[in-house]
Amino acid sequence: MTSFRTLRARRLTTVSLAAAGLLLASVATATPGSAGVAARSAPSGTVDTANTIPGVDEIVSSPNLRQIANLPKQAPLDATNSDLAFQGRYAFAGNYNGFVIYDISRPSAPSVVSQVYCPGSQNDISVHGDLLFLSTDSSRSDDSCNSTSAPATEKASWEGIKVFDISDKANPRYVKAVETACGSHTHTLVPGKDRKTVYLYVSSYSPRAEFPDCQPPHDSISIVKVPVKSPTDAAVVASPNLFPDGGYEGRPGGSATTGCHDITAYPEKNLAAGACMGDGILMDISNREAPRLINRVRDTVNFAFWHSATFNNAGTKVVFTDELGGGGAATCNEAIGPERGADAIYDITGRGDARKMVFRSYYKIPRMNADTENCVAHNGSLIPVLGRDIMVQAWYQGGISVWDFTDSANPKEIAFWERGPLSADRLVGGGTWSAYYYNGYIYSNDMVKGLDVLKLTDWRTWSANLVRYRELNVQTQPSYLSW
Repeated sequence: MTSFRTLRARRLTTVSLAAAGLLLASVATATPGSAGVAARSAPSGTVDTANTIPGVDEIVSSPNLRQIANLPKQAPLDATNSDLAFQGRYAFAGNYNGFVIYDISRPSAPSVVSQVYCPGSQNDISVHGDLLFLSTDSSRSDDSCNSTSAPATEKASWEGIKVFDISDKANPRYVKAVETACGSHTHTLVPGKDRKTVYLYVSSYSPRAEFPDCQPPHDSISIVKVPVKSPTDAAVVASPNLFPDGGYEGRPGGSATTGCHDITAYPEKNLAAGACMGDGILMDISNREAPRLINRVRDTVNFAFWHSATFNNAGTKVVFTDELGGGGAATCNEAIGPERGADAIYDITGRGDARKMVFRSYYKIPRMNADTENCVAHNGSLIPVLGRDIMVQAWYQGGISVWDFTDSANPKEIAFWERGPLSADRLVGGGTWSAYYYNGYIYSNDMVKGLDVLKLTDWRTWSANLVRYRELNVQTQPSYLSW
């Protein structure tokens, strides 16, 4: 979800999209492009709900995707849920108030192992061995879990990375904090080549002259080096400038680049893709401490905010998402159309430093949502299917979509699951933040409703059941056997 450092309130209603601010006010007047999109009708094997909006909390789905469990949020972690990570029989869920460790050894009956109260949005999360990492992108009075909100204008305020020891899942232990410039909205775990070290590529944005720890221009990321055996020695080792010539200058309805929102690394291929507000970038990460820009693309017609990225298994494509409206607006409707607040599929052509990202098409869920539902492209993961490019993706209150982009120019949905709006008469934010495939099941961290577990049963994805991960941080993309 897009965050801004200025205090603001959203009062969105069914009759006024403009209240979401400049991004949303502009989308209603922008002209759609002419690139191809998925057909706006239900594909074979799904329920056609294109003209039917479910009632409040009503669940609709295609017959090949069904919910098998829901575990509601529990106090004190009753704030907004955020990202997910996985390890063995555990799922780790971020929450603006801390994080939860779930036992998912029985996916149909997940249980809470422990909860750690440690406020600091968004609490973006990743795990590696006995270590867990959290991102803090809201100014706090100090780096402790007892901190309170503090203004970013104060030099003493803290934002950055927190490190926990999770060797005892029932009793996580806070061991280290690393302050980073402009905080840490998200981070990406990149294993070192010596296996003794992990790196965290820290993404942050929105500098201001009055913020002493977030000064413009902010065209860089922070790289935190963590010695696995001595995490208390974690420290920032580099702050590479990814935009030495400056990022996208912005336009009405399109964000200027003042940092990156998220980065997905593909360590086996020494590649990373950055979603950087107004720019999409491809990087060589052969030298983990000095990522190098290979190619940069922009969409000055339809994209408002480059949010996240996903490679295909071959590393020959990348899907970027556009978080139009910052995740708090109703953009899956007829007024916005199929090419904004969508995914953009790029083929990666050429070799080495000559590689380029070439636009092929957009993908957006083929169903209309109510104007009381925040809905836009958000976090998803590749499903490890042999010989095809298929991913599952969260769309906030647009639900969960499973779609095939093997043909880059003609993506199509093959399964979906969706809850109805939280309110029938006003926009109330909620829905699935992250929807990821892990060892046979889809796990969704719903911002309001808690942890959902779903089972996909489809001949097109059966081979994914042959793939098992010991650990999964989706933004650290693993490879799997293919042909």
